[in-house]
Amino acid sequence: MAKILEVYGSTTGNTESIAHAIEAKLQAAGNDVTVVNAADAQADGLADGYDAVLFGASCWGDEDIAALFENADKMNLKGKKIAAFASGDRSYPHFCGAVDVVEETGKKLGAEIITDGLRIEGDGSDCEDDIASWADDIAKAV
Repeated sequence: MAKILEVYGSTTGNTESIAHAIEAKLQAAGNDVTVVNAADAQADGLADGYDAVLFGASCWGDEDIAALFENADKMNLKGKKIAAFASGDRSYPHFCGAVDVVEETGKKLGAEIITDGLRIEGDGSDCEDDIASWADDIAKAV
C-alpha cells in the first residue's frame, strides 16, 4: 500500500471531478490517498510523508496550482514519484500545458515521473477508461 497525495487546482470543477475519479481507483487498488485542493495547500514540505504526489490542473495561469508551483523548490520532491493530469479545451493553443510544466519542474527538482501525463478534454465524463487506465499505471508504479 502506497501513501499518495493528490493536489489539484480546479476553476470549473472539471479537474476536481477527475481527481476524485483517480482517488477512487487508487483506493480500490489498496492505496492510502489524500486529495487536497491547491488553494488549501502549502508548498513547504508538501511531499513529506508520501510515496507519490499527483498534480492536477485545469489550465496554467490564474489558478491555485500555478501559485503553488511558484514555490515548487520547497515541496521536497527530490526522489519522489510524481505524475500530472489536467483537464482542458483542445481549442486553446497549449492543450493541458500544465502537464508539461509540472513534469519539467519535477525533473529539475529530482522527482521521478512515473507515467506520462493524463490530458483530458472537459470534465472527463466520457474518458472514464482513460482515467482508469492512468490510475492503474500509477498504482503499478508506486
